[in-house]
Amino acid sequence: MATASGPSYLLSLGRWHRGFRVAPQSRALAALVPGVSQVDNKSGFLEKRPHRRHPGILKLPCVRLPRALADAAQVVLLEHSVPNVEKQVQALTNYLWSRHLPVEPEELQRRAAHLEKKFLENSDSFQTEEKLREAVLHALRKTTYHWQELSYNEGLSLVYMAARLDGGFAAVSRAFHEIQTQLPEFQPKTLMDFGSGTGSVTWAAHSIWGQSLREYMCVDSSSAMLDLAEKLLKGGSEHGKLYIPGVFFRQFLPVSPKVQFNVVVSAFSLSELPSRADRTEVVQTLWRKTSDFLILVENGTKAGHCLLMEARDLVLKGKEKSPLDPRPGFVFAPSKKPKEEKFSMVILARGSPEEANRWPRITQPVLKRPRHVHCHLCCPDGQMQHAVLTARRHGRDLYRCARVSSWGDLLPVTTPSELLPSPVEGPPES
Repeated sequence: MATASGPSYLLSLGRWHRGFRVAPQSRALAALVPGVSQVDNKSGFLEKRPHRRHPGILKLPCVRLPRALADAAQVVLLEHSVPNVEKQVQALTNYLWSRHLPVEPEELQRRAAHLEKKFLENSDSFQTEEKLREAVLHALRKTTYHWQELSYNEGLSLVYMAARLDGGFAAVSRAFHEIQTQLPEFQPKTLMDFGSGTGSVTWAAHSIWGQSLREYMCVDSSSAMLDLAEKLLKGGSEHGKLYIPGVFFRQFLPVSPKVQFNVVVSAFSLSELPSRADRTEVVQTLWRKTSDFLILVENGTKAGHCLLMEARDLVLKGKEKSPLDPRPGFVFAPSKKPKEEKFSMVILARGSPEEANRWPRITQPVLKRPRHVHCHLCCPDGQMQHAVLTARRHGRDLYRCARVSSWGDLLPVTTPSELLPSPVEGPPES
């Protein structure tokens, strides 16, 4: 679970609680998996640890903002008198949560052609093309989502900080935790944050890899956001020493194709781009800048999920390869955590999938039933599988590990896909 904790005033503005619905129990797909008979015991596996702490557990405890960041945020908020800040925070939160993707020009043309044809078939009152065009435009305005680009000036940047500092920090911390848990030997030296905003990515990365990171590149088109992020790093003041050394700020991505970073992050930034073409260009650029991991995080909404799937396909199916780094990409970690901070993320890694931990990932809430457990798994070959595990058929260790696991965790089993049931194509009816 990725939750954030910090000063009561700041969090009273930025946190909202949302529950989640448990997927209905599957009847048609409830089949035992006799081929999966034991836990993957390599590397000692459990040793003396209890089942609830098996190595596939990836849940993140309550995340607290670093004290220095929380104090700096309080100083900034008290220094600037923002009128009706609570109402502005709630309005911005609602807007960001309900935001849809911008409609593409091709889709607008298709809708306009459809409306024009419909009007001509049902009415002969349009005597001129101008009247017909006005009627089509009027109908489009009423039925088309009007996407607007947010201009983060000083005032809006402060409101965004109050609304999203803790939640953004928790979401990115969950992504970093995923990498650290699976690859504890990974020690990045450089990080780039695209759409850095308040700088929460830098603080989260420093909390985990502060001993190895030497360069943090914060890129944001808003100069007001960059000023705010720098002020937070200086304890809420415009002067003084940066709390985290090696942080650099700029408004544009590095141009040189030779410049790569161990970790590249885009958190809640793809949704700020006005078109698919812009998103494609940015994702391809970010991937070229990635030497190890590309982390993409968006709101846990349908729109956010679509953005991440679009970006994932660009990297995995794209023909363009960096001339300096021809290694392919693979999905290191998908996750959707609908708890206090609801978000979707995908972590893309350079290299071969065999280099990563290839245990299957639990993709839905685990359904616990008397003497059996339902687990929906994403297997190493990319196939979705539904397994029903029992202590009698699969062993006590595996059964107990499955029973204490959660959505997003890895199930520590050696699971050849041919031993599992047929792939799941969609959620069954309850």
